[in-house]
Amino acid sequence: MIYGYSMAVIAGFLLTAVTNWTGINTVTGYPLLILFALWLLARLTPFIPIANGLAIMFTLDSLFIAGLVIAIGIPVIKARQWKQIGIISKIALLLIANTVFYMGAMGYLEQGIFWGNYAGLYLILALVLMMARRVLPFFIEKSCGLTTPLVNWLWLDYASLVLFLFFMLSDIINPSDGLTTLLATGLAILHSLRLYHWHNKGIWNKPLLWILYIAYSFMTLGFVLKASVYIFGISAFLPLHAFALGGIGIMTIGMMSRISLGHTGRPVDKPPSALFWVFILMVSAAIIRVIIPIFVSRYYSLWILLSQLLWLTAFSGFVAVYLPVLMRQNVASDQ
Repeated sequence: MIYGYSMAVIAGFLLTAVTNWTGINTVTGYPLLILFALWLLARLTPFIPIANGLAIMFTLDSLFIAGLVIAIGIPVIKARQWKQIGIISKIALLLIANTVFYMGAMGYLEQGIFWGNYAGLYLILALVLMMARRVLPFFIEKSCGLTTPLVNWLWLDYASLVLFLFFMLSDIINPSDGLTTLLATGLAILHSLRLYHWHNKGIWNKPLLWILYIAYSFMTLGFVLKASVYIFGISAFLPLHAFALGGIGIMTIGMMSRISLGHTGRPVDKPPSALFWVFILMVSAAIIRVIIPIFVSRYYSLWILLSQLLWLTAFSGFVAVYLPVLMRQNVASDQ
């Protein structure tokens, strides 16, 4: 889910976004096909009875992520958009984190699986928070017809970035440290301020807006729950899934739903009606997986099963709605 699903979504987003940001194409045609094939083969390798399968998977995964760094790095460097270096560096760090994970899985690094998985999760979370900070205020302004821009406070940007860096290191190196609790609390406050500043009641009339706002809220809740692990002794899996399922999962399906419409020439203010129920299923999966176990933990296995079924149903619905959209090159054929 970290290096498979999330990396695929990030790759799709960045290969499109970097082209728009720089005005220079990333990869198309056969190079893009090769990049996709590397990702796909890495996902299929565990199901193929082959010698040194883990080493082969590691090689394919590494080539995929390295190829992505090159594909987005070349246009950024050509266009001299140095502000995008932060994004490229995070993808490069994901390559290192993925390597650490495989070193653990192959028995070369004792804590490799833990370090690699959590470093990957937090790097992806950092990327998602960065992208949300860039696009969500713009989406809210445009869709709600705001005349005053939603300005991101610079002090909050820097404070949240620094705190998150120390939070990630603290939680990976010494998860039980009280410093992690303090940093998580600070991040919860900062992101809550951002959510309050961005809020507009018009959001709730537009599914493509409220789904992104809810996703950001779940990521903020993740910091609250992370602090609660050490203060109140709740399960450490609850903040993990608030970040992953509630935050990254909901944010990615929301962004894919919006971007797929925009980049195929369809109006984002009139999404397919079925999308509302896809989003309801995703949010329900997160609530059942993250929030309900806080109050009713005795049926924990049942909540996990229900959440999984809702996730699968939601993405099945997403595929049913968007496959016809993405398979048609000419938007006029839908009208």
